[in-house]
Amino acid sequence: MSPSAATASTPRSDWTREEIAALYDLPLPDLMLKALEVRRDNWPAGRIQKSQLLSIKTGGCPEDCGYCSQSAHFQTGLSASKLMEVEAVVAEAKKAKANGADRFCMGAAWRSLKDRDMPAVCAMISAVKAEGLETCVTLGMLEDGQAERLKEAGLDYYNHNLDTSREYYGKVTSTRTYDDRLQTIARVRNAGVNVCAGGILGMGEGRADRVGLIHELSKLTPHPESVTINALVPIEGTPLGGSTPIDAVELARAIATARIVMPASWVRLSAGRENMSEEGQALCLAAGANSIFVGDRLLTTDNPEASEDEALLETLGLEWGPRTDKPGAAL
Repeated sequence: MSPSAATASTPRSDWTREEIAALYDLPLPDLMLKALEVRRDNWPAGRIQKSQLLSIKTGGCPEDCGYCSQSAHFQTGLSASKLMEVEAVVAEAKKAKANGADRFCMGAAWRSLKDRDMPAVCAMISAVKAEGLETCVTLGMLEDGQAERLKEAGLDYYNHNLDTSREYYGKVTSTRTYDDRLQTIARVRNAGVNVCAGGILGMGEGRADRVGLIHELSKLTPHPESVTINALVPIEGTPLGGSTPIDAVELARAIATARIVMPASWVRLSAGRENMSEEGQALCLAAGANSIFVGDRLLTTDNPEASEDEALLETLGLEWGPRTDKPGAAL
């Protein structure tokens, strides 16, 4: 199937890498137009969702992911911390809700979730859920039965990014495999928890790797309900600290392609917005991103201030939207 023959509203899990590459390489106006058509078919209200991310356990991670300041392998000046108390997490969730967020994600710098930490994490999920927020966690790899316990606590989404293409993955980390990541995603899916998965652009990969990442995500059945597109924030002291930032046009290309290939998924413009111009962010939203992370911090990196986000959406004539602004839900 040629790019022009792709349907705008029917999710497919049989995309070929060549089809996705053909989309990605279209003239930018043509690619953006196709992405806009898909967004209108699947997200007619066209609002932008607010999500907020909190690091509930920072630093000391045994993984060697080359982009991450939280790895114990690198000297980045980041001090490791213990798991936050439930009450402190709930207080942050209340602030996020007061700021208009309807999705609250909690991240811990772990290789994998330990059973000893499960009660506290489940208590956080239940308490945040009770505040009327959609819940998401990113806790590393999961073993059999753990996703089910998180589901029972009220978890809506589990984030586990693929980071990049299968071919490039070994240049990013050596402490886990691509199949390890896919196995955790399968456990999340089998437990009935929504999947949040995406990647990071600007780690030295080529366009073929960006296409490869989107292809891997598209093969998941069903597609991830949430697809995160991050721009690398280079951190001094990490192996990727000297990386050349990806430009906004290339980021918009990836977002537009993800929007077309996974039409019913949230596409979240995630890390890297602090280093982007207003025009660059506007281009990414026009390309099909319909969710951003708000708040001053994204785990350990800066994020635009709330006033800047409000000004951006006002300039674009966009509105913040509830999570019901989703295919099949009441608008």
